[in-house]
Amino acid sequence: MAVTPDYELAESLELSTPEQYRALFEDTRTEIVQLLLERAATTSELAETLGRPKGTVGHHLKVLEEAGLVRVVRTRKVRALEAKYYGRTARTFYYAPVNEARGQAQRIAADVAAEVAQLSEEQAWQAKVNLRYARIPEARYEEWEQRLHDLLTEFGTQPRAGETTYALAFALYPTGRAPLPEHGEASEDGQGTE
Repeated sequence: MAVTPDYELAESLELSTPEQYRALFEDTRTEIVQLLLERAATTSELAETLGRPKGTVGHHLKVLEEAGLVRVVRTRKVRALEAKYYGRTARTFYYAPVNEARGQAQRIAADVAAEVAQLSEEQAWQAKVNLRYARIPEARYEEWEQRLHDLLTEFGTQPRAGETTYALAFALYPTGRAPLPEHGEASEDGQGTE
């Protein structure tokens, strides 16, 4: 079985120019690069899926292409015209929280929360959403981040099948949540714990 997407691409690309940040962190362009992880697509296919005019989608593809984030991965003759199929240049785009990427983690979390809030009763029953807290050292945090990234990549490269598009979201982040004191440490009222 073929994995997704249906074209060759690099595993990763680290954003390095202001043009790449401006190109990627605009809502329509973000949607386009997410869709292109499923398979290569034409401007018409993307416009139909996004419910936007072809001219608008064509403009966004041009911006992404000029920034080196998408490219034409194949062409096909359709009647007298040549259809261009666009794909991403990399499976994963790495970026720093600068320029247009500032606040991206919060935007992603808000988008996930909005999608979960819109689930029907049946869909909500199928949703597996949970939260855990753990006090772990920085090295374990980095290990968990890599394991979750690997799982996300594996999930996203599954062969296309079925009628439902599922989403896998994760958030691994430091919190201001106070931990319980270690066993035997004095509490605020001066009493030790047993």
